[in-house]
Amino acid sequence: MTERVRLAFTIGYIGRHFHGSQIQPDVRTVQGELIKAFTKLNWLDSEASSHNLVLSSRTDAGVNVRRNGGVVTIAKSLWDSLNQRKMIRAVDDRLPDEIAFLSVQEVDKNWNPRLASHRVYRYRLEGIQGWQYPGEVFQDWLKLFIGTYDASNFAKLEEGKNPIRKIFACNPWIVDGRVIGFEIIGEAFLWNQVRRTANALYRLSNGELSQQQVYDAINHPETPVDFGVAPPDWLVLWDVIWPDINHQQVESVDISFTEPPKEEFLERTMMSRWEVGCRLEMEALLFHEWSSIGKLPYIPHESR
Repeated sequence: MTERVRLAFTIGYIGRHFHGSQIQPDVRTVQGELIKAFTKLNWLDSEASSHNLVLSSRTDAGVNVRRNGGVVTIAKSLWDSLNQRKMIRAVDDRLPDEIAFLSVQEVDKNWNPRLASHRVYRYRLEGIQGWQYPGEVFQDWLKLFIGTYDASNFAKLEEGKNPIRKIFACNPWIVDGRVIGFEIIGEAFLWNQVRRTANALYRLSNGELSQQQVYDAINHPETPVDFGVAPPDWLVLWDVIWPDINHQQVESVDISFTEPPKEEFLERTMMSRWEVGCRLEMEALLFHEWSSIGKLPYIPHESR
């Protein structure tokens, strides 16, 4: 039997090009594109009954990702013949431009990419038409979501899934000196949890919800409520951190996001064009981030 090694890798991708991260029949997904790339290289185990390439955090269609992770198993002889730089370039060359293959390293055979210490999401609330920054009270709203609690009212629950979630921090996302949304850090998140949190914050800002209603939804999960789901377009999985992985940390690039139009009589066409521009701004941000966090290790040429 061929000896094999387990490799942890990190990737980023532009969400609007994919029907989510997890492989599905007859549609384009991130996991599917990765499997295609490894298959073209003949690097997957042809004798395996199913693929052995797994991602850490699932994302829905339209959700952007600065850095996610995963694991794949390949032949040890192949890994020994490569270095990180060669492997990253080989895979990245066979992926579409909307996916960045950022890093790879060998891990223990039992390493599980889903067991991250924490995950970081950012949501650009100003992308939702009608959002208005409410001032200092916004910080009070964000504090509601910190702690360990049953998040059933802020998720699309899957059967058998534990609804208890641990949220370490929830802070304003500030760009160009203005609050454009929020950043939330947790051990793990339920399906749609961040987008439902975003929609609750949006509805608080326009007066559709009270702070007490959100407090009750968190502290009384036995009473079902549905505050709706915010669009995926403005959500970014910013980072996934594992305690046992050499995780390259870099300074985030300086960015500038255009403010929403503030015309007295705002035309629909003006707002829709601003939204298109903002999506491109967010995608540009990700490409610049990938150019920093995806810096390949320098390997000197060996002269003979």
